[in-house]
Amino acid sequence: MRVEGAIFDVDGVLVASPHERAWREALEQTMATEWRTLAAAVGYHPDSWTTAVYQEFVAGRPRLSGARAALEYFRVPEAERRALEYAERKQQRLVELIEAGEFIAFPDALRLALALKARGVRLAAASSSKNANRFMDLIRLDEFAQREGLREPKVPPGQTLLELFDANVCGRDLPQGKPHPAIFLLAAEELGLAPAACLVVEDAPAGIQAAKAGGMAALGIARVGDEALLVAAGSDVVVTGLDQVAPDVLADGRLERVLANS
Repeated sequence: MRVEGAIFDVDGVLVASPHERAWREALEQTMATEWRTLAAAVGYHPDSWTTAVYQEFVAGRPRLSGARAALEYFRVPEAERRALEYAERKQQRLVELIEAGEFIAFPDALRLALALKARGVRLAAASSSKNANRFMDLIRLDEFAQREGLREPKVPPGQTLLELFDANVCGRDLPQGKPHPAIFLLAAEELGLAPAACLVVEDAPAGIQAAKAGGMAALGIARVGDEALLVAAGSDVVVTGLDQVAPDVLADGRLERVLANS
């Protein structure tokens, strides 16, 4: 079936955001202050937080769910009760990093999104993060297109990444977060498309699981060497860069990629 809609996660797919850094630094700060005794009891050490831990237990999940999963991984007692405090501290740190401009857009993702748009594919943004819209609103798509020499689709002056999408369900309050498919099913509905006509682009195992649970094709982008996790989660195709994807064959419903030496 032809891909009529492409649903993009934001953090780790479109934007290299400081989410992981905020989670790590918030936990490190809390363990060094209010939870110092607890940190010693569970054997916590800042070096224990790795990108692999973030990708497997936190990435793609709603804020409280990610906080609880991280605390459970580090064997913090009463993780559910403590998760709110941890999540609030993470959010404070994240806002500080956003305002400091500590993020970038992934050029390969912007190129793919624009190429699909030029081919008539409808686009949606679907992130569990309530900060995703702020990131995208700060990314000038017109300036990117000019730097890249892109003529199709035509990008109006001043257009931001946020304005590129035909539907945007980022940060919606839903009864269940990823790996439940609710957010992607909502995105497909707002695009006016059947789930089977949609492709999800995700970097987190929980997001891949959500896409497959919703009956959608799933393209995994392994930016941090986590190909095996994305394959295990059910990705139809896993790439290490979105420039490996051929937009024409993708739009035709064939999940293929351009070889690096082609």
